[in-house]
Amino acid sequence: MQGGQRKPDSLSFDVAESTETRIQRLISEHPVIIFSRSSCCMCHVMKKLLASIGVHPTVIELDDHEIAALPCPPDGEDSPSPSPKNSPVPAVFIGGTCIGGLESLVALHLSGHLVPRLAEVGALDGYEIIYSN
Repeated sequence: MQGGQRKPDSLSFDVAESTETRIQRLISEHPVIIFSRSSCCMCHVMKKLLASIGVHPTVIELDDHEIAALPCPPDGEDSPSPSPKNSPVPAVFIGGTCIGGLESLVALHLSGHLVPRLAEVGALDGYEIIYSN
């Protein structure tokens, strides 16, 4: 606290801030962030996968009316769908880029591209990327 006022943290929000603006701000402020519904078991699996390689993502639970504001289509689709049945959650963003849901995250990991990507955005301590020519 400085001068009697608490400095807001990055998870705070201004009531005048639109859902879209708040989501975009959170994506830009956190190297790894998962948007999910409350008590989502797939989100839990995503967190466990990331934790197993040393990354602890920020997790934001969205209400049904906020999910449509996510700038990420459901896995396997080209455009976002506001339908709750076919919603894009859980959705993980790494370095501001939408990776997608659990299936996309696992595919990125199995292809060997997840760890380097996490290192690029500074989410892995002590991991150095070495480029060969």
